[in-house]
Formats: sequence, C-alpha cells, structure tokens
Amino acid sequence: MIQQPALVNLVISSGEPAGVGPEVSIAAAVTFLQEQPASAITLLGDTSLFPMSGISKELSTRLKVESSPLASAVISGQLNPANAQYVLNLLDTAVLGCLDGRFDAMVTAPIQKSVINEGVASSDTLFTGHTEYLAKLCHQEHVVMMLCATLPAGFLRLQKSRDLRVALVTTHLPLREVPEALNQQHILETIQIVDHDLRTQFNVAKPVIRVAGLNPHAGESGYLGREEIDVIAPAIDAAKRLGIEVSGPYPGDTMFDAKALDHVDAFIAMYHDQGLAPFKFVSFGGGVNVTLGLPIIRTSVDHGTALDIAGKGIVDSSSMLAALRLAYQLAVNVKNLKT
Repeated sequence: MIQQPALVNLVISSGEPAGVGPEVSIAAAVTFLQEQPASAITLLGDTSLFPMSGISKELSTRLKVESSPLASAVISGQLNPANAQYVLNLLDTAVLGCLDGRFDAMVTAPIQKSVINEGVASSDTLFTGHTEYLAKLCHQEHVVMMLCATLPAGFLRLQKSRDLRVALVTTHLPLREVPEALNQQHILETIQIVDHDLRTQFNVAKPVIRVAGLNPHAGESGYLGREEIDVIAPAIDAAKRLGIEVSGPYPGDTMFDAKALDHVDAFIAMYHDQGLAPFKFVSFGGGVNVTLGLPIIRTSVDHGTALDIAGKGIVDSSSMLAALRLAYQLAVNVKNLKT
C-alpha cells in the first residue's frame, strides 16, 4: 500500500491591504494548491479582499479564509494608518498558529513599514520590518534574513540550475551604523544559524559558506579599514574551529562568482545592500525571503507593496508562488527530519 504524503498546512499573512498583498496571496494560493495536492492554505485577512468566485469545490476544501476585520475600508494604492494594527494582527495570528502546531509554515505578503510606524509604533518601538518583529514574537535575540532563488541553466553561463542563497549579518540599519553593529560574536552566531538551518530546513548535509568583508577590497590588508582583521576574520576562524565549512572574508565585489554556485550553499554579506543588490539584479521577481533562527518556518516575497499597481489586475504573483513552494519544501524537510 502506497503511503500518501502528510498534508502540509501553510498560512499566508496577506500584508498591507492597500497594496498587492491580497491579490498575490489569493492568486498564488490557487496556483499552488492546483500543483500540490498534499497541501492546504489558510489566508489571513478581511474576507472582502479575497474574491473566491470561480474556485473549484475541491480547492475550496483546502483553501480557507480566516477573517480578520479591517479597521477602515480600503482604497487600493492609498495607505491608511488606521489599518496598521490590522496588519500586525495578521502576523501575530500566523506566528501563534505556527508555534502551536496548527500551521507547518507561514508565508508573508509585503507590508509598508512607514504606515505601521505612523499608525501603531511609538518612538521607543520603531517597526523596522518583518524579520525583527517575528524575532520579538518568537523571543529570539538573533535571527538571520536570507534571500533564496533558483537560477536557471544557461543564465550566467550556468551548466545547470543552481540555488543562490544570500544571508545578512545586519538588516535594516542606516549604513553609517553598520560598522558599529559588527562584532565577532554576532558574526559567528550568524554563521552558525545559517549552517544549522541549511542542515535542518534545506536538507544540505555539509553546507559550504562564503563570508564577505565590509570594506572595499576586504580592507586591503588593513589599509582600507580594519574590520576584516579585527572582527570578521576572527569570527570565521572561530566558526571553522566548530567544524563549519566557511571561508572569507571576500571582497564584496568579487564574492558573488557564478562559478562558485557549483559548490557554495550560501553567501553571507555584512549589510543589506551589499547582499541584496547583486541578489535582486539576477533574481528580481523570483526571489524568496526566509527568516533563519526562528522556531518556525517563515518565507516571504522579495518585493514591496507596489501601491502604484495595486487593484489594477496586472500584478505578478510569481514571487509569492515561489515563497509558497519553498515554505512547503522546508516544512516537508523538517517533518522528514523528525521521523
């Protein structure tokens, strides 16, 4: 008797209601459920945002909307601070559902940080993004943002498709604050988290990791900055002593070598644009954001709210679809690891 795969329950937090989040959520959910019968999806948001007409009876048994009422009516493309708490409520529900085992993974649509800060956050509780907010909800001091994309064969002269993964040591910080935010322990913990989650979630048996420097030419032996000598290299050496296969620090402009994709499982950048500028140049529209170091699985689109095209029926849901596919695969990997 052939054993059927266990049902994987995913939850989508539909994000900023005036943006493209609700549109990409329902569109990608339908497509994903059609291609993956061993799955179910719960959409979180106001029911008015999700037109369900035309969805087959079979799909409707695996696609549920868990209603959370808006504070104010939505006009596509127009932000409203009155709905800021609504957006956070969706995240809270998704996280709690994952922590208590109701959901196997959560997928998040884009949010608008500015309107959340305007509508909810106070001066001492600035909202800086999904990653930091989820870390607080899960009581984790250190989590890691990692972007993932599959690059097709032929692109960048690749002989076959390869996975590009870029993790960050610092995330949403002003550039002038990055050097002070770097210390040996934080970089070491970032390397450890990336190594651990590549093993447990991505099913990579022996991860190979590259780490970037901070300064041009990785500091040029100290002539262009000493962070590589004093902070980054010692962290890499400490990780090596723990048995992690990691190398660096590499100059930021040469670390992302297409040939390295044959054997490198993840690249670690020191700051946001150092890692995400090259990533999005080669993957925009198909990338997925993953938060590592959480006790739950979380993936997300790699684009913003796109207020200028919200509600016009022209949005591309491919990034949300990719986020659902990756969330499903990570959930399956974790289930298999436990059996």
